[in-house]
Amino acid sequence: MQAQSREPVPTPLECDVLVVGGGINGAGIARDAAGRGLSVVLCEQHDLAAHTSSSSSKLIHGGLRYLEHYEFGLVRKALIEREVLLRSAPHIMWPLRFVMPHAKGQRPAWLIRLGMFLYDHLARRELLPGSRGLDLRRHAAGAPLKAEFTRGFVYSDGWVDDARLVVLNAMAAAEKGARIHTRTRCESLVRQGQQWQATLRQADGHAVQVRARCVVNAAGPWVAQFLGETAHVRSGKSVRLVKGSHIVVKRLFEHDHAYIFQNPDGRIVFAIPYERDFTLIGTTDVEYRGDSAKVAISDEEIGYLCALSNRYFSKPIAPADVLWSYAGVRPLLEDAAADASAVTRDYQLDLNRDGAPLLSVFGGKITTFRKLAEEAVDMIAPVLGNSRGSWTADACLPGGDLFAPTPQNRSVREFDGFVHDLQQQYAWLPPQLLQRYARAYGSRAHALLKGKSKLEEMGEEIFAGLYAAEVDYLLRHEWATCAADILWRRSKLGLHFPKGSEAVLDAWLAARGQRSVELLPEAQAASR
Repeated sequence: MQAQSREPVPTPLECDVLVVGGGINGAGIARDAAGRGLSVVLCEQHDLAAHTSSSSSKLIHGGLRYLEHYEFGLVRKALIEREVLLRSAPHIMWPLRFVMPHAKGQRPAWLIRLGMFLYDHLARRELLPGSRGLDLRRHAAGAPLKAEFTRGFVYSDGWVDDARLVVLNAMAAAEKGARIHTRTRCESLVRQGQQWQATLRQADGHAVQVRARCVVNAAGPWVAQFLGETAHVRSGKSVRLVKGSHIVVKRLFEHDHAYIFQNPDGRIVFAIPYERDFTLIGTTDVEYRGDSAKVAISDEEIGYLCALSNRYFSKPIAPADVLWSYAGVRPLLEDAAADASAVTRDYQLDLNRDGAPLLSVFGGKITTFRKLAEEAVDMIAPVLGNSRGSWTADACLPGGDLFAPTPQNRSVREFDGFVHDLQQQYAWLPPQLLQRYARAYGSRAHALLKGKSKLEEMGEEIFAGLYAAEVDYLLRHEWATCAADILWRRSKLGLHFPKGSEAVLDAWLAARGQRSVELLPEAQAASR
């Protein structure tokens, strides 16, 4: 009898570290580990930054309100990181001044002044000015507010494009040798002595076998579920899922400052200039027990944010004025706090060494992701026989080396000069479009525009300001596969384009033979 031929068994991927989770912590750990010479595979079940890491308030901040909970160590750590991050990626992060109006019945003025004094002095500042009192009757920030708000305070923090921050970390990891697998779920994980055997399932059903010396569980809201159901490991730590929601409305003020508002219930909410034409208002803190992949803002949250805005701004808004909204689940480290807004934003790393090492990440916030990643790799590297030291504190993320090799402070302070130079070099591009490229891609804008000398060479203009050349760049270099990736995570162009743009772009991609995937529920609701 003739023997039946069999399909050859694919050779498993071999790596030092398998990172599960493509949010900010997973991408940051992959970058740090790859930069120390460890071989890395990262898998993410959806798109990079598809959930929590693209649903933040978009701030690099110490957390002024955390001082009330005596979290001085966390605030100091975050304040130090604030300037480190600004230097690393001045194209997607920049300084932002915050105005806090003051009214009777709120936190007393002396307490606010004390808090801001601590905020200014808990860590060294080189890039950001300090706080001061403000006469809102004489400052531009007072004009949009109701007349009753005559006094206030102003202090500094930073803005970040959160989803792009994740992508840049993944790019940096890949450029140092890491293999990044998006739309790829880790469906099984088995310890075999001092090694892990993992099965990764891609969106098309294809299975990838991985043998890893160490696994990092950076699954965010799914960290505990992954431990119990996939890795079959018990842990004494847990996360508390807290939903944070935001709304976007037409621009409520003309200046470039943001606001921090105190609500009578003790909550803090921001109103931030957003995408040139809009104002971003958030966030809420609501206990969440549903499916973390299907989180959505509630009518009650929309009403709450509108009411808070109307408490301060002269121009009222209603739920009907909300152009877009988003919600995300923050996997906060469980600390038994009664109030969701009081739950710590700090993190803990849990290293299980009952055989091959398994490191799980509990909690965290965007501002401290780099330090978390550094500490995580400091824990696993010696176990893997790697003695290279930390390196990311002085390194730029892709596109952040605007004036290399000159001091990075120059990149933060002279970003407008970089834009001017770019406009001189590519004078054939509309200035507003080049400004957007500068902000999104930094020095990598040269890679996007390489070999082009006129607008016609950018390819088809799919929508106003979105050319085929940019889409191709995102597909090739940033793991974009569908319209939601391009319009809502790699950019926020979906806010500027007409309703239905996702379907048009997905059809355009399909016509060119580009891969398209089913949109996640939260990406389908493009506008209200």
